[in-house]
Amino acid sequence: MDSLLYHFDQACRVKAIEMASALDMPTALSINFLPNAVYEPKACIQATLDVSQRVGWPTDRLIFEITETERVRDRQHLCNIIDAYRSMGFRTALDDFGNGYANLNLLTDLLPDKIKIDRELVMDCDQNTRRQSLLRSIIQLADELEIKLIAEGVETHAEALWLTREGIPCQQGFYFARPAVNALADDKALEQRLIALRKESQQASLKVLND
Repeated sequence: MDSLLYHFDQACRVKAIEMASALDMPTALSINFLPNAVYEPKACIQATLDVSQRVGWPTDRLIFEITETERVRDRQHLCNIIDAYRSMGFRTALDDFGNGYANLNLLTDLLPDKIKIDRELVMDCDQNTRRQSLLRSIIQLADELEIKLIAEGVETHAEALWLTREGIPCQQGFYFARPAVNALADDKALEQRLIALRKESQQASLKVLND
């Protein structure tokens, strides 16, 4: 079973890099990986390095996202993976934070470059005071640990605006673009939405100060 998991993980990495290169994607590429599928970081990364070199994808534009759909059997092994990837110049992110096994206790041992906050904490954040309190605590924690935050599953303008005002401008979700196979979002439409969101957030902040 572990062997099948390893080969599946490797095949997904290779395909993701090939597709991103073919689409001439201008941003960094995030690749999910299953910690239990990585038996030895430096050996398992070789296929990733090989395909990156073959298609001309810069390795400094790769971000590895830890997907904890299953409990990590060896926490130290996960720490070793992150340390090894960082030593090779890669960035890491903790995906789905606040859901499943990707919870607060992981940060006692791990220091990822980014934390991606799960949709469960993001939805209705513009009006749900309980979620607002939790998100503000995460913002403070990330600031102290010098970890960048990304909000996942943003689906409404109100959610996007609240998150931006509170200090999480990096977001992803249906509000910005729908998932698509072998395609990129409309750059012009996305840029216009981001500019409008940034402007509205600044205006809202000024209004609060004036009040």
